[in-house]
Amino acid sequence: MAFADLLEQVGSTGRFQVVHVALLSMPIFMMASHNLLQNFAAAVPPHFCAAHANLSGPTLSPEDKLLISVPLDKYGKPERCKRYVNPQWQLISNGSEDETDWEAKEQKPELQGCVDGWTYNMSEMSSTIITEWDMVCESRSLKPMGQTIYMAGVFVGAMVFGGLSDRFGRRNLLLISHLMMAVGGTCASFATSFYLFCLFRFFCGMALSGLVLNSFSLVVEWIPTRIRTVVGTFTGYCYTLGQLLLAAVAYTIRDWRWLTLAVSVPFYVSFLYSWWFVESARWLVLSNRPEQAVKNLKAVARFNGRREEGDKINIEVLQQSMNKEMACSQKSHNALDLIRTPTMRTITICLSAVWFSTSFAYYGIALDLQKFGVDIYLIQVIFGAVDIPSKVIITLSMSKLGRRVSQCSALIMAGICILVNLLVPYEQQTLRTSLAVIGKGCLGASFNCCYLFSGELFPTVVRQSGMGWVSMMARVGAMVAPMVLLTGDSLPWLPGVIYGGTPILCGMFAYFLPETLSAPLPDTIQDAVDRGFRWRKPSSKKEEVAMKDPSESLLKESP
Repeated sequence: MAFADLLEQVGSTGRFQVVHVALLSMPIFMMASHNLLQNFAAAVPPHFCAAHANLSGPTLSPEDKLLISVPLDKYGKPERCKRYVNPQWQLISNGSEDETDWEAKEQKPELQGCVDGWTYNMSEMSSTIITEWDMVCESRSLKPMGQTIYMAGVFVGAMVFGGLSDRFGRRNLLLISHLMMAVGGTCASFATSFYLFCLFRFFCGMALSGLVLNSFSLVVEWIPTRIRTVVGTFTGYCYTLGQLLLAAVAYTIRDWRWLTLAVSVPFYVSFLYSWWFVESARWLVLSNRPEQAVKNLKAVARFNGRREEGDKINIEVLQQSMNKEMACSQKSHNALDLIRTPTMRTITICLSAVWFSTSFAYYGIALDLQKFGVDIYLIQVIFGAVDIPSKVIITLSMSKLGRRVSQCSALIMAGICILVNLLVPYEQQTLRTSLAVIGKGCLGASFNCCYLFSGELFPTVVRQSGMGWVSMMARVGAMVAPMVLLTGDSLPWLPGVIYGGTPILCGMFAYFLPETLSAPLPDTIQDAVDRGFRWRKPSSKKEEVAMKDPSESLLKESP
């Protein structure tokens, strides 16, 4: 892993790394705003059928119109999706009559749908996509469909950007992602129909995948091993603070169009300064572009005040330091390398399970704040704030106990909290919400561990393809999560069992991954094979043959 020595020579923790990580982390503040935007842009306000249009009378108050037009449900509140076919004028003089009164008189009135539209209680917000396009009653399934389409965009983006960035570089794809997010969000805020809104949100989802994958790789590939945990946690906290920022922005801006625009405009700024970013020298070497790699290393050295050390680096020094990696660069790599050898297959399968379960349970909890019966702005703040202590704990755990144990523990604890919540009576909302908050904190910690652990497990030559794949699995989990709620119509306890059982089961997969604590970052597939697993001897003949790596002769000659 000789690149670490070159990085130390030009400055591994200098001004360049500080500015580089800070600028890459700033857009992460706004990522949570897009991921969780639907909690506010698609909030469902209290609503009921609009009164009959032909009602008139100087003494007829809005309450009277509601009384004679809309029946009450079993909780004594106006029905959301039904009204009387004909106005029940007698209720003005007799007062509200319950179901037994109608049955006793054998004159239960006929009901119909909300043919004249709905009346919304807009005391909490001025406009949402629900009120804009009447996505209630028969059209209520459009709300989860909108979020699913956004997550489908994230899924497609992970598939597209993961492979393209391994081929065309991290910086170029990051620029495209910033611009796509800015333009897509702006267009979504001006959408004239729900389907146009979903289309632009799909592009925002694609852009988010490109931002996450390429930002993470540019961060990891320019910092040394010893500070990866701290830097990974810092970027995780940016997302946490972004959740708090979303609550503040949504509380201030109650119109969904202005809210969507407000969380999209900052990406124009990040697009402009992203031109300053330096392409990963690791990727350049492994893409057979050593001249540009030397140029970038010298630029970093100058920025860090180590011009003399940087001037010592040339093509010959680079070849001597990274001869194995440059030999491997002669071989083209693709996504099939993720499953070509037993070692890579094990890593890919186990990480897929970990990412799927983390995202599945996380979005199952975080994307339906209204079900907790608490002010949505307050619960968003609580859900965001719980990540602060949870990520401190997971950082200490990753540094002391290792990545594998931390990942496994976070998932299993989250599943236990969700399952225990099923045993708490519905009336004890405080306890139920507390358990949900703890579970969400564990899942947030799991996400923090996922990104760092995966980046350390996948070698540089296929890191973006690997990160793209596991990110795709995470989006599959996010798309499936809303659909699981539909099972609650027949078995109310089933969604909780699925949300809780999945992270426990998949948490066990994490135990079978190799530990990466204090290990150098792998550049080639052979590096990952050589590291091996606890229960296997590394670099088996079977794997070396399966790889057909051009550096095989070099490995045989080494002592």
